[in-house]
Amino acid sequence: MKKIQGTPKTIRELFTGVKYKIHYYQREYQWKRKQIEELVEDLVSEFYNNYKNNDELRDVQNYGNYFMGSVVLTEDDNAIIDGQQRLTSITLLLFCLYHRINDADDKHEVLSLLFSKKAGEKSFNINVEERNPCLLAIKNGDEEFDFTNHSESVKFIWERWKDLNELLDEKLNPTHVLHFKDWLIDNVDFIRILAQTEQDAHKIFVSMNDRGLSLTPTEMLKGYLLSEIADDEIRQEANSIWKTQILKLKEIDKDIESEFIKNWLRAQYANSIRERKRGAKAEDFENIGTTFHKWVREKHESIGLNSPSDYENLILNDFKKFSDLYIRLIHLSKNLTQGFEYIFYNANKKFTLQLQLLLAPMRSEDTNEEINKKLQITSLFLDIYLVRRIFSFTSIDYSAMYYNIFLLSKKIRGLDLVALKDVLIQELKSFEFNYDSIDKFHLNGWSKRFMLHIIARITHFIEEKSGMDTKFDTYVDRKIKNSYDIEHIWADHYSRHSDEFENEQAFDDFRDMFGDLLILPKDKNRSLNDNTYKEKIDQYMGENLLCKSLNQLCYDNHPNFKRFVNENELDFKSYTEFTKESIKERQLLYKKICMIIWDQQLLEIF
Repeated sequence: MKKIQGTPKTIRELFTGVKYKIHYYQREYQWKRKQIEELVEDLVSEFYNNYKNNDELRDVQNYGNYFMGSVVLTEDDNAIIDGQQRLTSITLLLFCLYHRINDADDKHEVLSLLFSKKAGEKSFNINVEERNPCLLAIKNGDEEFDFTNHSESVKFIWERWKDLNELLDEKLNPTHVLHFKDWLIDNVDFIRILAQTEQDAHKIFVSMNDRGLSLTPTEMLKGYLLSEIADDEIRQEANSIWKTQILKLKEIDKDIESEFIKNWLRAQYANSIRERKRGAKAEDFENIGTTFHKWVREKHESIGLNSPSDYENLILNDFKKFSDLYIRLIHLSKNLTQGFEYIFYNANKKFTLQLQLLLAPMRSEDTNEEINKKLQITSLFLDIYLVRRIFSFTSIDYSAMYYNIFLLSKKIRGLDLVALKDVLIQELKSFEFNYDSIDKFHLNGWSKRFMLHIIARITHFIEEKSGMDTKFDTYVDRKIKNSYDIEHIWADHYSRHSDEFENEQAFDDFRDMFGDLLILPKDKNRSLNDNTYKEKIDQYMGENLLCKSLNQLCYDNHPNFKRFVNENELDFKSYTEFTKESIKERQLLYKKICMIIWDQQLLEIF
């Protein structure tokens, strides 16, 4: 790369007789109102620091200057590499002034900085085809613009145009518009930096933004990867794929693209993690979580980036395939889907490390069938593993799990299905667990966030196996109007059971036992809150199968349920009274059902 030289340029010099384009690898225009407010505040404040009452227009030439930073351009075609957020915003500000000026000569002066003729054709001086209809509407002073089916940039441009008009109305005296206009175009400076080649432009772009906050790590990673691709056409294709995939991710959530990249890099490439001791330094896992763009650049050889073709392949193949898979996983996490139920179950347990683990065994060359089977077996393993921890009153929070999940991700990285299955089975066996722990499983401050899930799984399971319509996703959906709650079969009335307990505390503890719990819609739960068991039993017949199973009519009216019970040797029975002994019996019943639902053998026979 040749020596970089910067030249001071006023806004008039930057925008007169020059056409700019925005290269394909640049990010969308993304300024929010906050950035526009800061821009207007800075410029207007600086202007009024110079302006004195009764100043003539000729006095403006003696005002001080204001520095707006640097812009990086390609020498051959004036493409804006760095600075398009500011230059686009200045363009919108000039349009605001254009509409506030009445004098024809002054209007023409401003318009010439925005819109001019070249080669016989009129166009905007920052000439981006997709933005032109919006800019034309702004030039014409249209009140509304339909940005449906337009890019993110167009939407933000229109919104910031509205913001600028509001802010100028508040901060700039209408009688000072011409003074402000002259000061803005002749006293506000940029440093123009020209790059002789496109690759040089990329490198300048990366180095100038790597130390600040102007670009996100995702944007910096893209800039670095593209800068290492030598072929222009392939680079353009890679950029197009990157941009398309990032937009797909942002449609789900505005910040999800960085979460994807972290999960992808950790699952596929991270080889180290901070030691669990005081003062230990950050390793791959932690560095990916903070500055993954720098990590990739520093670790490029260890992750197989040794030649331009490696960079090409990373974006054209791996990035596309893994981002598509990630988008699919997000969908499966949010929607109960046949064949991939366990992904939904794990997400419902609020286990945030699932996506990293699911990406770990995948290879870019895997077929769709191989991918599906790996997803199924890994999510099944995870469901069993997490529930075992829950029954053992062991945390599944991020802080308690990230270390183990990282180590497991390394173990299963890139494995074929047979090897994957073997590792996951061994992992389950290494976790010391005894289903007898369910004998003491109960509702408390820690378990309450999982209890709805567990009982919903039991309810869903027995309904499904009995050939009934079932709705697990409804049972656990906390956003619906009449969501489900935990129902205590015993009402909170110690006096009704004082003959069975020494004191009220003993009653409270037993009332929270697993076997005393059901799920009911919130309104039904509240209406039955104080009722005796005999008052509740008839109401339960109108609810889910686990509730119905307390009533004899359930066994008379549901032959498929009876068949399911007999085939699995489950001790379902009806109760005319519900006592301490009844809770013990239901506790054992729930335990047997859990041993079927979360049977390790399901993994072994997969």
